[in-house]
Formats: sequence, structure tokens, C-alpha cells
Amino acid sequence: MASSEIDVADVSFGDVGVDTANKARKRLLDAAGAYERERFQDARRMLENVNRLAPDVPEVLELMGLCAYRTKHWGKAVKELRRFHELTGSTDQHPVLMDSHRALKHWNEVEDTWIELGNDSPHPSILEEGRIVLAGAKADQGRMQDAIRLLENSNRSRPKKPKVHHLRSLYALADLYERSGNVGNARRLFADISAYAPDFGDAGKRAASLK
Repeated sequence: MASSEIDVADVSFGDVGVDTANKARKRLLDAAGAYERERFQDARRMLENVNRLAPDVPEVLELMGLCAYRTKHWGKAVKELRRFHELTGSTDQHPVLMDSHRALKHWNEVEDTWIELGNDSPHPSILEEGRIVLAGAKADQGRMQDAIRLLENSNRSRPKKPKVHHLRSLYALADLYERSGNVGNARRLFADISAYAPDFGDAGKRAASLK
């Protein structure tokens, strides 16, 4: 889910001096590289150093939050991604924020963050990621049919050439069908996903394994 996708070359470090800004920028570049190589703890350490040099830089907080999420430090992820949102108004990382609240079983916060995301009218892929997290949170609470209905409603009109976020939503729905005992629907959806994109995860194997 989480991806940095942060252009750190043009980051503003506020009112710090030129030397400090240059040092912070170099460390941020190093941290972004470490994140892309999935060295999340190393990236986190570098980012904490950058945050000390120049506090409250949105791009730094965003990447710190993503590192915290990747290393399952849910509370830190919530704090930093919420601060990122306060500074920028961006909801790009709201699905990650929702999933962090979900891990902490903060069910009301999951719902509230989903409402914020929907009100912002984000890119369809971001909105769908949030919907998948919301469905997972409902399932975690034993509200399986609510979770299924949520994803069924978003998949009623399926494009002829689904994009990745469509396939992810279909996969999540198929998984919920299987968990709820609806093996027939699960098998059909996993097979559909495999037909659309043969290399999409283990959809083909899961379709074949369901009898």
C-alpha cells in the first residue's frame, strides 16, 4: 500500500541556514533511497536526524510515517501522518493512516478518516485503497456482511480493462467471500482476477484451490 513517491529534490526546509538545509536535503535523499530499498529502520533513523535539523517538514513527516507503518509502529504512523495532513491538507496517505488505526482497533478513527478521504474526492486509486481498509476493519469487528456489501457496491460496474486498484478491490472481496464461506463467489472472482492479470499475486492458485 504504502509508497514514498516523494520528490525530495525540491523540498523546502523553512528558515534554517543554507548549510543546514543542504545537510538535511542530502540525508533526506539518502533516507528516500533506503526506503525504496525497503531498509525502513535505516530510513527512519536518517529521517529522525533530518527532523531534528528542520522540524515539521511535510515530506519528512510523510516518509517518517510510512517507515513507521512499514515497521508496524502504528502509533507513530498515526501521529506523523496526521501531522502531515494538518500541514498540507493532503489525504494521499489517508489509507495508510486508516490501516494504522485499524491495527490499533481505533474503529471510530477508521470511519472518521474514511469520511475525510471521501470528502476530499481523491484519485480513484487512493479512494479504493481506503475502501479496502474500511472493509477490512468492518470484517475485523465481525461485520462481515457490511464489509462484503461495501466492496460489492464499488465493484458493480467493472471496467473491461481493470487497473491495479480495481484488481486489489476484487481480490479483497474474493477473500471476504472465502472467509464468509461463500466459496463459489470466491472461486469465481479469483479466477476473474487471474484472467485479467495472470501475474496478480496468488489469485490463480487460490481459484484452483477452492472446490
